[in-house]
Amino acid sequence: MRALIQRVKSASVSVDGKIVGSAGEGLFVLVGVFDTDTESDASALAERAAKLRVFSDENGKMNLSLLDISGEALVVSNFTLCADNKKGNRPSYARAMEPGGAKKLYELFCDELEKIGVSSVGRGVFGADMTIDSVADGPVTVMLDTEDRRKNDRKEHTSRLT
Repeated sequence: MRALIQRVKSASVSVDGKIVGSAGEGLFVLVGVFDTDTESDASALAERAAKLRVFSDENGKMNLSLLDISGEALVVSNFTLCADNKKGNRPSYARAMEPGGAKKLYELFCDELEKIGVSSVGRGVFGADMTIDSVADGPVTVMLDTEDRRKNDRKEHTSRLT
């Protein structure tokens, strides 16, 4: 799974002109689900997002997490994060998970944020054509990818074997 995370003052998502999800100070999160992703990926990514230290402490250092500031999150599914644009000018989405499975993992990601203790988790409407309004803060934008976690796990496993 891949998450593009932006620190925001506020964010909202609308469908057909009606706001369906919003967040105050906190994070706006776009989530893409790959065909190889699992429930474990959704849980791990939610934990990383909630604990990502991108908020300033009293000394102006980015040292606080969403949990530390009791911030809110707005999470929107976005299969285009799974784009492969290595060839030509038209991205391929062949690695994006089929909608039924992707919706399940997107919803699990949101549920996990709530279980971890994020004060409010606004959601988009899976598969809908949405309009996003956000007030970026910083701007601070970070990409998280569970593929990185899998690569690190393989390296650790290999190093233990040698």
